[in-house]
Amino acid sequence: MKTNQLLRNLFLLIILFANISCDQISKGIVRQKMEYHLPITFLKQHLTLIKVENTGAFLSAGSALPESLKIILLKVIPVLALCFALIYVLRAKNLSVITAAGICFFIGGGIGNIYDRILYGSVTDFAHIGFIIFQTGIFNMADVSIVVGMMLIAFDSLKRRNQFGNFFG
Repeated sequence: MKTNQLLRNLFLLIILFANISCDQISKGIVRQKMEYHLPITFLKQHLTLIKVENTGAFLSAGSALPESLKIILLKVIPVLALCFALIYVLRAKNLSVITAAGICFFIGGGIGNIYDRILYGSVTDFAHIGFIIFQTGIFNMADVSIVVGMMLIAFDSLKRRNQFGNFFG
């Protein structure tokens, strides 16, 4: 039984480090190769790469807060929450693999962004998607990890409650 838990945790740590690595590598390329606020468009302007720095949280929320409050809300509390989440996911025996993987995607994205906040004082964002009425804010791969993690957790939760019925078997 301990071997299964060890393999499960190794799998989860690989997911975690893969998410952090994808985020940090993509941000490193953007920091080195792109100029601020000069958009590069693809796919008939549906995908735009544009380098910006976000001193707040999601969609710049909190960027105008006093520095001492930003330290508490955007650095200290997230670091503590991520540590507790990592301990929880590695110790919990009742989580499905999909939910545990989703939590690791979420933690990986959180670590990617908090690392930037601590090291650089802001988070590098660089991607925007726009299709007619659907527009995203400017985001990064850590944000993608967080969204994918939440989707995995929601999917697994709904699947376990049989909300998808025969669609997913």
